[in-house]
Amino acid sequence: MARCPLHMDVRLFIKKVADNRLDEAFKTLALIIPFPGILGRICDHPCEAVCRRIEAGGTINISALEKTIVLRSRTTKPPTVLPRKEKKAAVIGSGLSGLTCALDLLKKGYAVTILEAAEVLGGDLWEIPRAVLSREVILQETGMIEQLGASVSLREPMETVGWLEGKIPLFDAVYIGLDSKAVRGLLPGITRLPPDPLTLMTNRTGLFLGGTDVSSPVNLAAQGRKAAVSIDRYVQKVSLTAGREKEGPYETKLYTSLNGVKHTAPVPENNAFSGYTDTQAQQEAARCLQCQCMECVKACLYLERFKSYPKTYLRQIGSSDTIVLGSHSQGNRLINSCSLCGLCGEICPNKVSMVPVCLEGREALVQKGRMPPSAHDLALQDLASANSEKAAVARHEPGRNESSLVLFPGCQLGAIDPEHVSRLYRLLRTRYEKGVGLMLRCCGVPAKWAGRDDLFQESLASLKHEWTRLACPTMIIACPTCYQTLEEHLPQARLVGLWDVLNDLGISPGRAPKMTSGPLAVHDPCSTRHRPEIRRSARRFLTALGYDLEELTLSGNLTECCGYGGLMSSANPPLAQDVAKRRATLTKIDFVTYCAMCRNALAATGKRVYYMLDLILENPEIDPAERRPVGYSERHENRYRLKDRLMRNLWGEKERAVEESEKILLIMSEDVATRLEERRILHEDIRTIIDRAERSGEKLHNTRLGRWVAQSRPRHITYWVEYSPEGNGFRVHNAYSHRMEIGKGATT
Repeated sequence: MARCPLHMDVRLFIKKVADNRLDEAFKTLALIIPFPGILGRICDHPCEAVCRRIEAGGTINISALEKTIVLRSRTTKPPTVLPRKEKKAAVIGSGLSGLTCALDLLKKGYAVTILEAAEVLGGDLWEIPRAVLSREVILQETGMIEQLGASVSLREPMETVGWLEGKIPLFDAVYIGLDSKAVRGLLPGITRLPPDPLTLMTNRTGLFLGGTDVSSPVNLAAQGRKAAVSIDRYVQKVSLTAGREKEGPYETKLYTSLNGVKHTAPVPENNAFSGYTDTQAQQEAARCLQCQCMECVKACLYLERFKSYPKTYLRQIGSSDTIVLGSHSQGNRLINSCSLCGLCGEICPNKVSMVPVCLEGREALVQKGRMPPSAHDLALQDLASANSEKAAVARHEPGRNESSLVLFPGCQLGAIDPEHVSRLYRLLRTRYEKGVGLMLRCCGVPAKWAGRDDLFQESLASLKHEWTRLACPTMIIACPTCYQTLEEHLPQARLVGLWDVLNDLGISPGRAPKMTSGPLAVHDPCSTRHRPEIRRSARRFLTALGYDLEELTLSGNLTECCGYGGLMSSANPPLAQDVAKRRATLTKIDFVTYCAMCRNALAATGKRVYYMLDLILENPEIDPAERRPVGYSERHENRYRLKDRLMRNLWGEKERAVEESEKILLIMSEDVATRLEERRILHEDIRTIIDRAERSGEKLHNTRLGRWVAQSRPRHITYWVEYSPEGNGFRVHNAYSHRMEIGKGATT
């Protein structure tokens, strides 16, 4: 399509033929090609030279397919024309370029006069052998010009330039087509300079010249079309050059992989003049690869689910006001569902990535006040939890006033497996003599992913303050996403990866018994895509422990996201679950990963997954690969308990004062607990609602079931809880949320 001077949709045309929709194939041809009965028989088909099939058996015989379709099709229907304009244009010479120019101007509503020296329209078309192009077809196709209202003047005396000079002032614009013998005789006296190649305008204002490439019928038609565009712009007094870079043939960036494509030879024609039978045409068309890149769509479930490809998405997000303003729910979902992992840009031959445009789209939604709270509310609560006074820690090693190193495990390791943080910190303290501090908090990246740069900068400033207060020690980073974030946004800090530290400490196979005798498939977190040193360090660690490793289909710089990145799991939970499931089913062997959140997301699919610290810190009597995933509520509580335990056991501080709502014991079935997790309702919010209802008496009683119902709106969302007293706690029967507000005057 890019190489075709007229940009005929070759792929769609061939698809119609392959599907035996031959009448539709002709309509596809006639939609773009002027005079398809003529051009379909004589086109020189430059498109065939760049057909990808040429490398896998031979180019598609597009010439024969077009010939077959036009030979079996009825007369071309005259196109629809716009209302007639007052402006007049003349076309001198009725070769293929002049006829095309006249046809396009007629469709635009111009009054067109064709001046021809011969007795019939067609110019050099009459010199084509009858076996290729019959006289009847020429007359039939060119007859459409008069049907559309063109004024045709034949046998014009074109021997002198004076004749031409007398005609030009009669029209608003004039096109001269040189693909007609009589017109070519006028050339020496027409213009002193060749026409502009982009617009075909000569040095005479309003005079356009084309039809020079007589060896290529399709180029002649393209020149006529280009002239019609230029005349229309000239008459309307607008730019003749703006936005015309891709008129005519151009180089495309489309990439189509030939991996797995079988070599298949072209179907031979019966003869050069009659083309194929219908059956043969279908067989030849079926060889078409239906070229499209889609390499990123094949690898990314997010791109696949929205049923298009990045160029379309980028246009939607970047150009659609309804989406940017947030009034289009599908657009918001598109913007917020991307994991921001960057795999698309890595796979794309042209490095097109969804990451920057989705981030900018989220920031625009936030700035316009149109970001749906439901998209990222829970993730931002999780960030607030990790950085709250209940969970955050920034301390030197107990008994020391300075630290050469500080362990920064990230917000999710302590939330998912607090024991790993305790044991890891103990291990590091025993191995380093100069002191190892501890920082428990979030790096702030969830706020960045949510388009909340204000919250991200606030979180980053707080982190920097605490790190500076510890005298800027080297940070041991366990979380790959934290490493990526701090490397970019806290460049003054010296960072070292946890696995480099453990490798340097010489963690030997004797430190812990092997968890499995079989191989492990390494899942690389997507945040290590451009950090090969972290990936190598992790593999070195695993190899030192004696494990055989298997590389997944997409790993290293082409690794897939687990479904958590970019807050996909918050904005589009079903998609995130499917992303994790697809990743988990790449191989039947156990996974191992060095991201706590990846481990959690993949384990939620039922996959056996080890976190790398499981291999040296876990109780050997427990199979850590079978550990269940940890939900949002439990993560919050794990962080709080971890800090309380560390403060008490290491720094000898009293336990913090527990709020009254935290003392409430919640009792619920596994089904209810699962429902709350799916609905993203936190246990701490339920405790707060019950505590408030019990203290204030603002609750409703369901007399039929004997249960209480209470509601609260702590942030952007209203929560409802159905509960009843049980023993020394409360049984939660159900809970749900919505974004409506309950007014003060509401009645029940």
